[in-house]
Amino acid sequence: MAELITESVFYEIALLLVIAAGIGLVGHMLRQPLIVSFIIVGIAVGPAGLDIVHSSEHIDLLSQLGIALLLFLVGIKLDVKLIQSLGLVSLATGLGQVAFTSIIGFFIAIALGFDPITSIYIAVALTFSSTIIIVKLLSDKREIDSLHGRIALGFLIVQDIVVVLAMIVLSAIGIGGAEDSGVADLLMVLVAGIAMVAAVIVFIRYIANPLTAILARSPELLISFGIALAAMFAALGDIFGLGKELGGLLAGVALASTPYREAISARLAPLRDFLLLFFFIGLGSRLDLGLLGDNIPAAAVFSAFVLIGNPLIVVIIMGVMGYRKRTGFLAGLTVAQISEFSLVFMAMGLTIGHVNDEALGLVTLVGLITIAASTYMITYSHRLYPLVEPLLSPFERRNINHAETEDGGEDARKHHDVILFGLGRYGGAIAQRLLNRGVSTLGVDFNPSAVRLWRERGLDAVYGDLTDQEFLTHLPLNRVKWVISTTSDHDTGLTHEDTRIPMITTLRKHGYEGKIAVTSQRGAALERLKEAGADLMLFPFQDAADQAVELITTEAPEPARIETPEDSDDQKLIEETKGV
Repeated sequence: MAELITESVFYEIALLLVIAAGIGLVGHMLRQPLIVSFIIVGIAVGPAGLDIVHSSEHIDLLSQLGIALLLFLVGIKLDVKLIQSLGLVSLATGLGQVAFTSIIGFFIAIALGFDPITSIYIAVALTFSSTIIIVKLLSDKREIDSLHGRIALGFLIVQDIVVVLAMIVLSAIGIGGAEDSGVADLLMVLVAGIAMVAAVIVFIRYIANPLTAILARSPELLISFGIALAAMFAALGDIFGLGKELGGLLAGVALASTPYREAISARLAPLRDFLLLFFFIGLGSRLDLGLLGDNIPAAAVFSAFVLIGNPLIVVIIMGVMGYRKRTGFLAGLTVAQISEFSLVFMAMGLTIGHVNDEALGLVTLVGLITIAASTYMITYSHRLYPLVEPLLSPFERRNINHAETEDGGEDARKHHDVILFGLGRYGGAIAQRLLNRGVSTLGVDFNPSAVRLWRERGLDAVYGDLTDQEFLTHLPLNRVKWVISTTSDHDTGLTHEDTRIPMITTLRKHGYEGKIAVTSQRGAALERLKEAGADLMLFPFQDAADQAVELITTEAPEPARIETPEDSDDQKLIEETKGV
């Protein structure tokens, strides 16, 4: 049976997919990102494990298509307008983190006995963080719109740009280092590169928008076109000596300015993940567990640097720029890992001949450790912060950046009847209706755009987070009758971590004697919240359904709902507070 399986490419691929699904299921139960499961699959099916990978050519083909698609989706995010919109903090933090991580990483590698070229590769590989994983974790925690979430996404974009530049440099080095390359060959490659870039510019200027508008009438055709464009540019890049990676990147840039880029990106993400499985299978087939074992001490040192040093670098840079240590810490945790690009980068170096299998195995092991560990660190960030908060005080300036307060100092010092956390659609509607009844209300939100919009309306609002105990203790609670939280149940994906309970406990601990109302989507949290000290539970969907039934079953001559001026601003609020 085993011989039959290994003799057929189809049977071999089928078996690999079954194994990948099984290991992926285990990884999902442990709440680990898919990339961790894929790396383990690659090692498990390679010669160091089950040794069932024999169709190397076919797997390599799928792997190359996966890398081209990966770079295509990076390119499609590199819209010029998006790059121009990067704030100073994102740019400074991103570039600063890349610079300091690569410099320190280089000297660590030299100290561990690696040669200079390998040390450069390892140092650069340590600077990349996985945008895919970070966006998923922040989305699960509903922190995409928070200040630290936006800053993190900003410097992750900067990292992606650095990835692009590193790939271009590496491709150029590979061309120049080829044994049979001469001046004429280099000039031909340069001309081909300029021609491809010019073709992309012309495509963006005259063809991209009208063509995608026609293709978008059939979503399936639009996605097929995206795949075809990525494959075609990857093939042209390979033919002209630029590399499949650079070709795929240029294909993505060609569609980056179209209004359909998000739809294309979302539809192709699962295909990218599927094809990247074969990249990791091919990667695992080249790894020797013996070499991995020999690299454990070095991997432990580099992993400690990535898990502790990278976040600390971000905390220091953001502290210098006037951000609070808590914001810097939460943003810094997003770089406590290396990414799939780190492995692609090392694989390119292996192909060129600059690094060996040992270096590739080392970075792979660092990837396994840091991605797995940082997933839990980011997930439990709010529990982790109080443990390290005393150590971060030296990195916080006395003059806090305006983004931390949104100029809300005066509003925070006023006396209010109600303090309301969450200025989204539900919370904003409550706040507006309280104000219409003459109830003085202070709105609090961790989305700077929401705070800014409410202050533009002339309403009192400050930037803040109900999970920040230090912020809670500085609230003017003396005359406050109600504290209302409209944030929904916070489910981290690993365990139910209700962030309202610490909020209630902190308020009660510091002498708040008023009433507390909290919003919940499920009744399971009712008892825990009551025990913590909540006085009122709000169930938005159930309460709305109850009122709707009451209106329907009660004969009323006049409409029970009266339009209010703020209703016309609902759509604007939604648009303003959308995440990146």
